[in-house]
Amino acid sequence: MNRYFQTPPVVKNLIIINVLVYMATALLPVGNQIMEYCALSLGTPFFHTYQFITYMFLHANFEHIFFNMFALWMFGRTLEYELGSQRFLTFYMVCGIGAALIQYLTALAFGELPLLLVGASGAVMGLLLAFGVMHPNAVIMLLIPPIPMKAKWFVIIYAVIELFLGWRGVGNVAHFAHVGGMLWGFLLLHWWKRRGTIRF
Repeated sequence: MNRYFQTPPVVKNLIIINVLVYMATALLPVGNQIMEYCALSLGTPFFHTYQFITYMFLHANFEHIFFNMFALWMFGRTLEYELGSQRFLTFYMVCGIGAALIQYLTALAFGELPLLLVGASGAVMGLLLAFGVMHPNAVIMLLIPPIPMKAKWFVIIYAVIELFLGWRGVGNVAHFAHVGGMLWGFLLLHWWKRRGTIRF
């Protein structure tokens, strides 16, 4: 079967875990407790180090998880086949943890603590960055507006917009986490390239 119609194991399992956790928080009586203990609660008594990992598997609402999982599926499949499952999972986790660290440092610098962080967006932005670096001339069809754009330009424009929105403090979105995921993804890709473990 053509790879386009297949979903490799890490992407598939990440999506399954995220969906199951979302259903648990939305439907089970202990949903609020799951959020309380597993969301990244920076600057609060509920903070635990493990939350730098668990926060990536929680989502605020259906739109939040749908768009994150759609992007994970769209870009993650190609990247997992190219990087290999183990390296892909390492990349995903590093971007997600790194995104939270960047958001924490910027919140600390701007006096925006306490801060509650949930979602796979930081890790997914790392995947978007990797796709743009490894396939710069691949064409991405935007949804709104519906126009085609080369991946490299889409990544650059998206990163600039996120930086601007984060600097202005626009919306209830962790913009610096998005930028952080891209930054860590860029650094990790180039470290692997210098070691000769990947080529692009």
